Amino acid sequence: MSSLSKKIDFAIIFSVKNANPNGDPLNGNRPRTDYDGYGEVTDVCLKRKTRDRLQDAGHAIFVQSDEKKTDAYPSLRARAEGVLGKDALNAKKTAPEKAARLACDTWFDVRAFGQLFAFKSDEKDGVSIPIRGPVSIHSAFSVEPVSITSTQITKSVSGDGDGSKKGSDTMGMKHRVDQAVYVAYGAISPQLAEKTGFSDQDAEVLKQILPKLFEGDASTARPEGSMVVEKVIWWQHSNKSGQYSSAKVHRTLTVQPDGSYSLDNLKDLTAEEIEGF
Repeated sequence: MSSLSKKIDFAIIFSVKNANPNGDPLNGNRPRTDYDGYGEVTDVCLKRKTRDRLQDAGHAIFVQSDEKKTDAYPSLRARAEGVLGKDALNAKKTAPEKAARLACDTWFDVRAFGQLFAFKSDEKDGVSIPIRGPVSIHSAFSVEPVSITSTQITKSVSGDGDGSKKGSDTMGMKHRVDQAVYVAYGAISPQLAEKTGFSDQDAEVLKQILPKLFEGDASTARPEGSMVVEKVIWWQHSNKSGQYSSAKVHRTLTVQPDGSYSLDNLKDLTAEEIEGF
């Protein structure tokens, strides 16, 4: 299968209402914000959701979450050795580059986002082969500063006793973004796709997955329907190098706080506007 034939840029516009889109564990799990008060959803968070949706669609994923684990492997190394074989991660028996390509052929997220694999060798520190993925996703930021509501709650967490006595309640805090629109940008590089084998078919799969980014992702912090992809903007260039830089393409999109948007025209580059799921 040939690798990606044309450069691609994309943007994801999504709305949040009464939900915590990405809590900060170092700040009491409050929704992430920058110093100016704009909401933030990290690229790591967006990639996690992308992996989950790909896994829901039946694609093989290397970096699986505990909640969606589909095998019995307790760690990434165990999964790599179990699927690829122990010899594949031994630099004395298998060329690291060959093992890296095998990993790309096996797992969608490896050939899309890349991965760092450590290989055994006679050297003290072994050999590490970094795989650079062609798909890059920026952190998402809100269009305007967000309003955060913090509510004190009580939690009954006692799991002991015979049920004759009520356990003591624990006080806690729950945080939410009242309402906001976020935008994330991304790109797919054909040059890096050549190294991992990411193909036009893989790009089409990703295009179908992004509008469903928050489906099946509900939790107490993100109730069902509280986070919605409004639009995915997809720019496919006419060649591998692209007619324009990603920065110039991304700047053609202007999003308003109510979720409406406008696109400036670029010669010979048309944006495909995809409805959220």
